[in-house]
Amino acid sequence: MFYAFVWCSMRGEETHAAKRVAELRREIEKHNRLYYEEAAPTISDRDYDRLYKELVDLEAEFPNLVTPDSPTQRVGGTPLQAFAQIEHRVPMLSLDNTYSEDEIANFYKRITRLLPDETIPVVIEPKVDGVAVSLMYENGHLKYAATRGDGSVGDDITGNVKTIRSVPQQLRGGAPKVFEVRGEAFLDKDGFKKLNKERETAGLPLFANPRNAAAGSLKHLDPKIVARRPLGIVFYGTGATEGAGVDLHSEVFPLFKKLGLPTHEHWWLADSVEKILDAIRKLDRVRKDFRYETDGAVIKVDALVQRERLGFTAKSPRWAIAYKYAAERLETKLLDIKVQVGRTGILTPVAMLEPVVVSGSTVSRATLHNEDEIKRKDIRIGDKVVIEKAGEVIPAVVEVVKSQRPREAKTFDFFKHIHGKCPVCGGSIRRDPQFVAWRCENLQCPAQTTRRVEFFAARGALDIEGIGGIVADKLVERGLVREPLDLFDLKTEQLAKLNLGTDEAPRVFGEKNTAKAIKAIERARALPLSRWLYALAIPEVGKITAIQLARFHDKIDNVAHSELLRDVLAYHEAAKSERGEIAERLIKSGFAERSKSKADKDRAIVTEVGPVVAKSVLDFLGSAAGKKILQRMKQLGIEPRSEKVSAKKAEELPLAGKTFVLTGTLPSMTREEATGKIEALGGHVTSSVSNKTDYLLAGAEPGSKLDKAKELGVRIIDDAEFRKML
Repeated sequence: MFYAFVWCSMRGEETHAAKRVAELRREIEKHNRLYYEEAAPTISDRDYDRLYKELVDLEAEFPNLVTPDSPTQRVGGTPLQAFAQIEHRVPMLSLDNTYSEDEIANFYKRITRLLPDETIPVVIEPKVDGVAVSLMYENGHLKYAATRGDGSVGDDITGNVKTIRSVPQQLRGGAPKVFEVRGEAFLDKDGFKKLNKERETAGLPLFANPRNAAAGSLKHLDPKIVARRPLGIVFYGTGATEGAGVDLHSEVFPLFKKLGLPTHEHWWLADSVEKILDAIRKLDRVRKDFRYETDGAVIKVDALVQRERLGFTAKSPRWAIAYKYAAERLETKLLDIKVQVGRTGILTPVAMLEPVVVSGSTVSRATLHNEDEIKRKDIRIGDKVVIEKAGEVIPAVVEVVKSQRPREAKTFDFFKHIHGKCPVCGGSIRRDPQFVAWRCENLQCPAQTTRRVEFFAARGALDIEGIGGIVADKLVERGLVREPLDLFDLKTEQLAKLNLGTDEAPRVFGEKNTAKAIKAIERARALPLSRWLYALAIPEVGKITAIQLARFHDKIDNVAHSELLRDVLAYHEAAKSERGEIAERLIKSGFAERSKSKADKDRAIVTEVGPVVAKSVLDFLGSAAGKKILQRMKQLGIEPRSEKVSAKKAEELPLAGKTFVLTGTLPSMTREEATGKIEALGGHVTSSVSNKTDYLLAGAEPGSKLDKAKELGVRIIDDAEFRKML
């Protein structure tokens, strides 16, 4: 009986752990996407690391829960489809990191245990808060540059990196035959302030911090714009090399200087825990004077032969670790709490603070996340609070200084504070349990309109240049736009005269900005269905879901009346005995496949989208507001079509079964447009050249894929031949 009780208890713990592991993975994947793909993180590094560590600990305690696709088993970041991809000759792994000096001591003790009776010198160097990049030099000439990507394959950013003045295109002196150098691209502190000032003047959304600005710059498709941004690179290591003649990491820094590569000015050698910690503290004292942001120190074993013997885990090298400095925290008074309304109607509480200087900038507002967070931390108006600004995101209230709580401090009741209605439009609100938040139910709420217009025009949506931030605010405020589709009715003279300032201090949008915006608005009419499904801000529909839906529906009306989505709902609502016929229909259409789970293997299926997404899409497009959107699109002559085809139709198309790889810059279209056209004709686009590749589409400044294609005898076509083929 006792053993049965223990076994049941353990099973119960594992079930609970499995639920939490699933939640953590979803949360971490979301933040990975925001950080690596959209350069728009919403939490600090410290909060991300807490989530990650909790997942690591749970997987260590319950090994059965470890899966190959867990964030702990791979490096984050998917290459963007708008760029060609480059396969790293040596993987770019991320480092384990810590905020604890004790864990640094444990790291050094661990490597000395693995290599007993050896002296193990380590190098301590700054951790630049930028974007990881890899540059390949062959015979001293810059061949290509790539982002980290997923650690194995990154984005080809050669054109953008060539615009950075500090990057030599030809190395000085006797350069090694093959020399892959790795570093961090950054935007210097002064340049960041200047860039944001220019963006504010132009009515564009501001970058949250220099790292976001650097990431956004490197991922820009126009190198001319990148060239206008004050980017720099600090090189800190090597990847694949031939003839470098370097046996110690400490020898890399003088070699970089000799070859003309910018590198660290400050670094230390240490061979004991005490010396390592002393170097970390010295770095902390001097790093504020660097022209770029730093957020920690990196500790690396110096001897390459020792690194080889120490080896790697699945995700990180055992011979290195990053120590992150604690974010600056300061105390200030919480004067009031205001509630903002986001594009999806979610109400977010914001702390109004007594202004205080944190990390070099004056802070008067901080996020409070949601009602539950306020209750959990017992935050009251009038409290003395601790705020933290880690540099990545807007400041957050960390905790209350309860020892200094004034008697008059008021408990915050979310519902009563806003009198039970939306603070912007006065419409009804409801508690959304899924998002632990209150939501305004009025789709015509001006606050939602502004955010929806901004989202609608964002690069990942319809990419309407210049319609964001203050421009979206003013278009709604001046009554020129009541919903996103009103952008297509804007006249040139209206937009050119739009006052982005005040009546007392007017500042017009201007003819030059207007010409770009109008051109982008017209271009948006022809964008594919997937981009439109994402731009409409349908709840539960992100970029990937939008692409999945567009693969199986020719136009937006088909999505609104989708039998596939109705079948997904019907399957999940039906009794087990009645699911068979629906499952067969979904499998036949290609929208589902049989589950590989051992349980219920005869009937269980996995669908392209789940019942929550299916219901959300059908409800949104079937609502009065959704029908109005579809009707308005028809009136405007906007009928987005899918650029994808189902497997059933693909075999009948002219490029059916043909595999393409893209490299270089095409003069007539973007990489994303070329991919869409290939797939629309039944072809398939992959990221790397192999024996199975039929065509290499090569534009200007092709990367290493061109050499590989020649080596394998793959047919190489240029832009003109490709257009003729289409």
